[in-house]
Amino acid sequence: MIGKLKGIVDSYGDDHIILDVQGVGYLVHCSSRTLQALPSPGEPAVLSIDTYVREDLIRLYGFESELEREWFRLLQSVQGVGAKVALAVLSTLKPSELASAIALRDKATVARTPGVGPKVAERIVTELKDKAPAYADIDPAAVHLSGTLDSKRAPRPVADAVSALVNLGYGQPQATAAIAAAAREAGDDAETAKLIRLGLRELSK
Repeated sequence: MIGKLKGIVDSYGDDHIILDVQGVGYLVHCSSRTLQALPSPGEPAVLSIDTYVREDLIRLYGFESELEREWFRLLQSVQGVGAKVALAVLSTLKPSELASAIALRDKATVARTPGVGPKVAERIVTELKDKAPAYADIDPAAVHLSGTLDSKRAPRPVADAVSALVNLGYGQPQATAAIAAAAREAGDDAETAKLIRLGLRELSK
């Protein structure tokens, strides 16, 4: 099983690269984000590899980092998500952006991926929600608050404050993170107006 390839960039295709490793040209399929990060033909490159083996096919998928490869594998654990869709998601979102979107149940961000509709985006954020926080550099309180908002268990002042920031034009994930920080500062009994004020201050940082 191939886990990594180090060689010279030979040429590029629309969705792949030919990597020359000691005279052998490996055709490696990559996300557009990885392709853009790789050097020009003739220069050295290193790719983390996921090897796909079927009875009639062997296909290599290459990634700029091991983290991107891990997300490629995680995405394919979701029902209805194959290699093509997983690569499309990683072409649209950085691993950190994907992790944050899943942790905050932000299916609209995932659905920005061409070919990913609302149902598939919903499955991705639902089925990976317990795995994403480990990969996301976000406030755990925001993850918790997002879950309580989804289940309608958030305190009324908190839910109203998040709604108010969304109505002001902020995205749901940003509003949730700001109010989570505000609630931590103001305490559990803070009124909606105070949470909104502190949330706006947080967003202006």
